[in-house]
Amino acid sequence: MAAVLSEFAASRGMECRLLSLCDPHELQRLIVGDREFSYTGSDRSKARFTATAVRTARRGAKLVVAAHPNLAPVVRTMRMAKRGLRSIVCTHGVEVWEPLPALRRRALASANLVLAPSHYTADHVVTDQKVARDKVRVLPWGLDPQFEALAAKSSLSAALPAEFPKGRVVLTVGRWDAAERYKGMDTLITALPKLLTRWPELQLAAAGSGDDRAWLQRIADENGVKRHVHFLTGLSQEQLAACYDACEMFALPSRGEGFGFVYLEAMACGKPVIGGAHGGALDVIEDGVTGYLVPHGDASHLATSIDTLLSNPAVAKEMGQRGRERVENEFRFNVFAKAFRKILRELCES
Repeated sequence: MAAVLSEFAASRGMECRLLSLCDPHELQRLIVGDREFSYTGSDRSKARFTATAVRTARRGAKLVVAAHPNLAPVVRTMRMAKRGLRSIVCTHGVEVWEPLPALRRRALASANLVLAPSHYTADHVVTDQKVARDKVRVLPWGLDPQFEALAAKSSLSAALPAEFPKGRVVLTVGRWDAAERYKGMDTLITALPKLLTRWPELQLAAAGSGDDRAWLQRIADENGVKRHVHFLTGLSQEQLAACYDACEMFALPSRGEGFGFVYLEAMACGKPVIGGAHGGALDVIEDGVTGYLVPHGDASHLATSIDTLLSNPAVAKEMGQRGRERVENEFRFNVFAKAFRKILRELCES
């Protein structure tokens, strides 16, 4: 979003200032594709961040974009300091699936436009946060252009991490955190015993990090599948892309994805995907077309979906190809950038 904002402002001879709450208080630089932009941090100081935002507003700002609903009160303060300032607040997923504290909820409702990456999240913004329906817009996020370039490579085998298992591999990607057990990695492990009776060479590769690894390893040990579960940590973007490229399918049977970037990454690499039949995954995965949607926590249903793909490699390949085409048409960074620029034009010209 910052890359598109910077480019949009430059095309109109406007200044774009990017502020970060948590980064160090010095000039930072970041590159997205062929776009480079700079920003300043506030060392986690909410007072410094708010004061900087208000000063920026008073210098004649036309539009403010907040990347998280928790920043909506800061946006409201900026609009009090600068009459006529237009505002956009972004939402993502679970943080708006239950009512926010009253102050944040009122501040969110006062924004000119609230963005949501999926229809599921947009519905929660309306019903739980009481934001007027005509103020809410669905804007699916786009793939990182650097990942797009990696996914387009003809061969990524050289970057494959040494720990990646041999055999028929189901890949899952996500944080191993007690607060994120809703992602369903434990269900993937408990589905393995049923699958291994028919597919003894099957392996589960879990890429990520977090403090819940010991819990997942204990589940694997209790189910007698410890040798078939592999944890991959500290991967570079190229190594992660290589894992997507080398696996047979991707699975994350989550009940709480606000959107699901990992599904897009797998689809961009031509893999069939299995996700939870909940949340933002419904906007990304076409059930029976690009993969399967399964009820969260249903190890039997999950095992059946994995078995179907293992038994029908041609069907799995067709699903992967359809997924790649869908990403190309609907979820590339350029598609997102075009849609976001249109929104920026509407608010700047209104």
